[in-house]
Amino acid sequence: MRILIVGLNFPPEPVSTGKYTGELAACLAAQRHNVRVITAPPYYPHWKIQDGYRAWRYQKEAWQCVEVQRCPLWVPRRPTGFTRLIHLATFAFSSVPALIAQLPWKPDVVLCIAPALMNAPFVLAFARLSGAKAWLHIQDFELDAAIKLGLLPGGKWLAELAERFERALLSGFDHLSTISQRMLAHLHNKGLAPNKTSLFPNWVDTNQIYPIVDDNPLRAHLGLPTDQLIVLYAGTMGKKQGLENLLETVRSLQHQTQIQFILCGDGVIRSELEVAAQGLPNVRFLPVQPIEKLNQLLNMADIHILLQKADAADLVMPSKLSGMLASGRAVIATASPQTELGQIVREVGCLVPPDDCDALAEAILELAASPAMRIELGKKGREYAVKNWDSSAILTQFEKKLLELANPRL
Repeated sequence: MRILIVGLNFPPEPVSTGKYTGELAACLAAQRHNVRVITAPPYYPHWKIQDGYRAWRYQKEAWQCVEVQRCPLWVPRRPTGFTRLIHLATFAFSSVPALIAQLPWKPDVVLCIAPALMNAPFVLAFARLSGAKAWLHIQDFELDAAIKLGLLPGGKWLAELAERFERALLSGFDHLSTISQRMLAHLHNKGLAPNKTSLFPNWVDTNQIYPIVDDNPLRAHLGLPTDQLIVLYAGTMGKKQGLENLLETVRSLQHQTQIQFILCGDGVIRSELEVAAQGLPNVRFLPVQPIEKLNQLLNMADIHILLQKADAADLVMPSKLSGMLASGRAVIATASPQTELGQIVREVGCLVPPDDCDALAEAILELAASPAMRIELGKKGREYAVKNWDSSAILTQFEKKLLELANPRL
């Protein structure tokens, strides 16, 4: 089967959508499908084009038996609602010549990854011209989240216009999928028929992310005492996470010398967080760690922190949760009990209300004082990840659905 994947993010980006798109492409290529990818130069989560790539140049490369076409991309230094639109538009339009070049290849299925939804009209038009089936996989309801978080310029009239356009666009695809039950229900609320939609959660390789029983080399390398309790946030540092609330919690617990907070990652507000954290002795910032050290990083935590703003609830499902649970460490999440994230964490971790710094501090102190509770929650989380998010099972089902879409008679 010939499969064309179009998406803004792709390896060597180590996190988020790029990571999952790369793993999907590699899995399909390993099953002897002919896979090609149209993407941008790697820039996320640092918001800076990585060394070896050029922002304004088309570049081809081979990656794990996948042909990859990189298209020009403008990356703003300080992303805002307006500059993000320009950023997404540059790739949407620069990818058009790359799509046209694939017309003679005649793919069986073209898979569009959102974000960025701005590519979807061009991908859909290409599918109709080439005779391919069109599939949209939604990692993030970026338009809904932007509206709720006030990131979309232009006010209410532009939001309403964009929502109408989005509904018409989504209905044009042959198949749509997303990563959580609530996000799937959100698709149905937009008018999509259930028989045109599928659920494919973000997965985790539970053979690569697993509890470390012996001493952790990364913890030793960083000089962290074995008797110090580590509270870890590892992920993107953006406006959707509510990390400013975590720093308030850090400040309230600065006299708890046995607790060390580590914030690992990068993003648009990292520099702001570092400025706000100046003078706090109990917080340390780390850069994004290479993929080969991911298991050591996740196991470095005694307690994982997952933050979600109330306004973004059920419009995104944090992909970092699967790795946290697979590591077998206790997790505290800020989410409403009514959200899907809240329902999962209530089963296997500790749930606190969004934006409640006092409740978060109390939960950290409670788990810090109870090693037995941390062990119990870690086991529950590991079991949940193995049962529900194992990569081999999800990727096998993804391939099966692609085959069914390309060959309805199978």
